[in-house]
Amino acid sequence: MPLATILRTWTSTAISSSRILLPPSLMFMSTLAHSETALLNPDKNPFLRWFLKKTFYAQFCAGENPAEVRRTIDGLKGLGFNGVVLGYAREVVLTDAQTRDLAACNDGAAAEECVRDEIKPWAAGTMETLRLTQPGDFVSLKFSGAGRQALYALTNRLPPSPPLKKAIDEICDLAAERNVPLLFDAEQTAIQAGIDDWTLAYQRKYNTKPGHAIIYGTYQAYLKATPAVLGSHLAIASKEGFTLGVKLVRGAYLGSDPRHIIHDTKEDTDNAYDSITSSLIRRKWGPTLNQDVAFPQVSIVLGSHNLESMVKARQIRASPESAGTELAIAQLQGMADEVSCELLMTRQNSGSELPKEGAKQQPSEAPRVYKYIVWGTTGECMKYLLRRAHENKDAVARTRQGRDAAWAELRRRAKAIVGLA
Repeated sequence: MPLATILRTWTSTAISSSRILLPPSLMFMSTLAHSETALLNPDKNPFLRWFLKKTFYAQFCAGENPAEVRRTIDGLKGLGFNGVVLGYAREVVLTDAQTRDLAACNDGAAAEECVRDEIKPWAAGTMETLRLTQPGDFVSLKFSGAGRQALYALTNRLPPSPPLKKAIDEICDLAAERNVPLLFDAEQTAIQAGIDDWTLAYQRKYNTKPGHAIIYGTYQAYLKATPAVLGSHLAIASKEGFTLGVKLVRGAYLGSDPRHIIHDTKEDTDNAYDSITSSLIRRKWGPTLNQDVAFPQVSIVLGSHNLESMVKARQIRASPESAGTELAIAQLQGMADEVSCELLMTRQNSGSELPKEGAKQQPSEAPRVYKYIVWGTTGECMKYLLRRAHENKDAVARTRQGRDAAWAELRRRAKAIVGLA
């Protein structure tokens, strides 16, 4: 990895693991993410933009324009990554009054405003994201980014409004045309059931090729209900004959989801994650996932910074029990680089070469390794950067591991320069 990347990794993880430096850093990031003044807007303050672009933004984001994004993607693939999971960072920020009256967005001038200022920019950014990728990459899609009409429909488990449906259809059609799968992100529990409804509807339409998904749903292992929800979706796919795209993560809304719906301990979450992973890779029901139907065709993306879980997944993949399903493993750009590099080295040592375009994975092939990155202006990415900062805060042990790994690599390179390595 480039020396500048390792230096930024060490700096960011050192701050995140420091009780003294982290609180003021989070306060600074939060102020920038939510401020409406030009002075604190990175897109309007050139000095602030320059500082962030060289530090936090460079660590976690892909670029502000297509040329920068392509350079970042080429750099990651040059390191050996099979591809990227690319997302558009722009988010719709609602006022308290807009949040309280989401129903108003469906009629009259308010509806026109929602389509013009929320749905169309979100759709245009997502379409551009698809055009920046190549077959073998993924695109991450967050429905709440489409604004009030999406939030109202999802909260009430309604179909998307006609303008929003048109936008989603065009996005999915382009994804299918370019053979770049879409990962529908999981979000807060208040709207997740609606997201699941939309995900299944689009999977029925686009996931018609056995063993290859264009549309993926996201499942959070820290939720106690996830095995039942995922099991029911697998049963539906089995009965209706489509491939279920499954992106499995541990969970990203610990601070906002009701605590009682989340596993009581981290060990419980780890056990759920590993057990679900095992069933998916083997395509066999187990103690956590269990339904009274044949296991359907699946495509899998494992999003995790936990090396132990990834080693277990890799071992199952390499065993005779592997069903040969499409399997990708992804970590966030700027985080868990030691895990990513371990996976890359294992893949290279196994003799697995980068697959040709459209090539099907073999049952014993090492999982493909990806980095999740977002793009957008510095200002558009601020809320994403704030979430990454909070994520490091909530995963202190992992953050310290990353800090220590980066420091060890810096020392190794320094010794090599003077001939001591």
